[in-house]
Amino acid sequence: QVQLVESGGGLVQSGGSVRLSCEVTARTVRMYTVGWFRQPPGKEREFVAAISWSGASQLYADSVKDRFRIFRNDAKKTIYLQMNNLKPEDTAVYLCAASWEVELMTAVTEYDFWGQGTQVTVSS
Repeated sequence: QVQLVESGGGLVQSGGSVRLSCEVTARTVRMYTVGWFRQPPGKEREFVAAISWSGASQLYADSVKDRFRIFRNDAKKTIYLQMNNLKPEDTAVYLCAASWEVELMTAVTEYDFWGQGTQVTVSS
């Protein structure tokens, strides 16, 4: 089985930075594509970023491109989301998810395992 635990959320001012971590408990984390999603208050869950199992490929939502960076440290079984130049509209619960799929995907339904999420609040 696979378990994911997010950490690193909190309150930050507009223009600030936060790094989220997603620790994966599995026999091997290298076989998983991992994505970050977010769910703003009262809205649907949306794709933020994804990284391939090798770390060589990344995919970003247009709304975060050039501000966020996803990367992984397989030795630590952890996937990170570095978020810079945060805006109030980035306020959401951020969740990481893992999939056996090789291709990077943006759909919630393509991911098999989910963490509980961590809250990020950006004040104006």
